[in-house]
Amino acid sequence: MGFLSVLSMAHALIEDRVRKGETVIDATVGNGVDTLRLARVVGSQGRVLGLDIQQAALVTARRRIDAEPQDGLGSVTLTLRGHEEMEAVLPPPLHGTVGAVMFNLGYLPGAEGELVVTHADTTLVALGAALRVLRPGGLVTVVLYPGHEGGDVEANAVETWAAALPQVQYQVMMYKFMNRKTSAPYLIAIDKRESKQTS
Repeated sequence: MGFLSVLSMAHALIEDRVRKGETVIDATVGNGVDTLRLARVVGSQGRVLGLDIQQAALVTARRRIDAEPQDGLGSVTLTLRGHEEMEAVLPPPLHGTVGAVMFNLGYLPGAEGELVVTHADTTLVALGAALRVLRPGGLVTVVLYPGHEGGDVEANAVETWAAALPQVQYQVMMYKFMNRKTSAPYLIAIDKRESKQTS
């Protein structure tokens, strides 16, 4: 038996961390694979907020979600907005309560015509927002795809940003297959540490 794929590892980390009934965010909906997984994890009392700048992505994701048995799925709100706008989209009372934020960077698989890709400038803004809306003990997962044009620049920027996060507040992990070509996708996961109580 081999290791988990990068995406499967992201899902496993989320399933281990997220609590039933929580609010979670899919910052890059794409075809809705992560969105659906999050809806299952939070359960019927939970809530998923999904963002994407492509209407086609939201349509595909909604079809995927609606095709599933709805028992046990959290409510899913899909919004035509960029991931860097998550704080504006998320109701203020929920800031600081989010259990997890998932990012699957790159481009929409199966998209026709000119590719719309994520970029380092907006991605770094979105990652900062993700840490602010996250609850203590919450998790951010970022799947990076350095293989397409500009993907390596974005991946390097995310790595540099993540490596500079203060250790007292965050734990940062990288999951990567070392003997694959450098363009292979990999995962960065960020754990927002819970505050230690002093007596």
